Amino acid sequence: MTEEERIELADILFPNIDKEPSYYEEKYPERKLKEGAKVTRFAPSPTGFMHIGGLESAFLDYIFAKQSGGVFFLRIEDTDRKRFVEGATDLIKSSLESFDIMPEEGAFNGGAYAPYVQSEREEIYKTYIKDMIKKGKAYPCFMTEEELSEIREGQELRKEPIGVYGMYATDRDLSLDEIKAHLKNNDSYVIRMKSPGSMENTVVLHDLIKGDITLPENIIDEVIMKKDGLPTYHFAHVIDDHLMHTSVVIRGDEWVPSFPKHLQMFKMLGFKTPKYAHYAPLTKKDENGNIRKLSKRKDPEFSVEYYEKAGVPSMGVKLFLSTIINTNFEEWYLNNKDKSFMDFPFSFKKMPTGGTLFDMEKLDNICKTYFSRLSAEEVYNEALPYYEKYDKDFYKIMVDEKDKLIKFLNIERNTKRPRKDIGTYGDVKKESNYIFNSLFYTDDRYKDVEVKDKDILLKYIDVYSDSDTQDEWYEKIKNLAGKNGYAESVKEYKENSDKYKGHIGDICEEIRHAVTGRVASPNLYDILQILGKEEIKKRIDYFTK
Repeated sequence: MTEEERIELADILFPNIDKEPSYYEEKYPERKLKEGAKVTRFAPSPTGFMHIGGLESAFLDYIFAKQSGGVFFLRIEDTDRKRFVEGATDLIKSSLESFDIMPEEGAFNGGAYAPYVQSEREEIYKTYIKDMIKKGKAYPCFMTEEELSEIREGQELRKEPIGVYGMYATDRDLSLDEIKAHLKNNDSYVIRMKSPGSMENTVVLHDLIKGDITLPENIIDEVIMKKDGLPTYHFAHVIDDHLMHTSVVIRGDEWVPSFPKHLQMFKMLGFKTPKYAHYAPLTKKDENGNIRKLSKRKDPEFSVEYYEKAGVPSMGVKLFLSTIINTNFEEWYLNNKDKSFMDFPFSFKKMPTGGTLFDMEKLDNICKTYFSRLSAEEVYNEALPYYEKYDKDFYKIMVDEKDKLIKFLNIERNTKRPRKDIGTYGDVKKESNYIFNSLFYTDDRYKDVEVKDKDILLKYIDVYSDSDTQDEWYEKIKNLAGKNGYAESVKEYKENSDKYKGHIGDICEEIRHAVTGRVASPNLYDILQILGKEEIKKRIDYFTK
């Protein structure tokens, strides 16, 4: 086909496109950033709920852009209208907001490279496709689904690469008259690029995480515009990453096989290719000890919504993802109590190249460490919105008895080894409920508490005073032990166990059982101070009837 015929064909196929690529090149100039600054993008498709893999991707984009003084933006890739789910875009927004990793620019807040929603950029894509038609780099393909299916079946039988290329690209060299005949007949078509690739050639992916990967060059005449007039993901993201000046594409390693076609598109369009970083999938060890990918069907933790409902703090999730991203982060975090995760020098080179184990027990431990570093007021303020949404009754208790709860949360907090009994917002209620009278006497668990020495408890309440210091309080229990057949120390009991009923620790345990209904709790003295003598007596009476 001559140049004149290609120009005529381009005008026939795209009569309403009156711009040239140069228009958009001028409209979206290079970003003015310092050297080394990374431009990253989170580019989800609104095809369902937000999952933890998507959150990890956004988190990576956020980290590497922020730490380099670059730009993190959000693009919504919604050209697959068949898979579009109403409300999915709102879920993406709410998820990013709840984890505080919102981009500086993008689909929700605009920016100089708008629009950031692919379905709103149709004219841009068609401008570049029309230009490719003019230059003989793309062509309309009228092959039917039946023809394509027949070709695929033959290729599978002969163990050939699957797709339209070489002898199978029957519409690649149609004449202008033949194309006009198809159009006159209203035959549906797609636009394919004319791949210049060869089966004998290879390309190298210089991956920032995995290192150099050699792959076969793309030979497929890939579809760049579907029958509905919208571009394919492959073509649209190449145009967008070029015009939005993405410098690093961070994505899951399932996209590694697609790199050759993307590289080829960049080259055919005359664009600079961004750098790529392909990260390993999140995996899980099942009940049989086998490692598998996290599953939407099998694993509730796959959904980002799970963490909010489970009361897992968003910062805890980010800290946990940080341990997955760079394995040396955890040790750094444990040794840097006063620093933010953003102070850690994240590196692509230290990211795992194989599967990364998603360990819920480790998540719980990270969250417990996180909560242990907050003040009691901070724990309270973080937990309050969770209970307002998921447990109205306890929310009312939190509001009405705020001071009591904060005192409880403050026990053993500002010490060398702060308590680590809270790993979720739900644990605030679980660990503190016995300090509230309305919950203590209505919880069936407390009715099963066994008190072995009721007499020692009755004697204890007679000597207890709210005004005692901890040392005075302990001295009174020590005296009580000596006068009632208990050893005043554990060491003394172990040396002469036959002489005693027990030791001072056993008395403390009896007191703990009676006033908390539990065998373990934070510092007993502090709990007694919160409850006060009147309530302590009431509880001892309750268990000694």
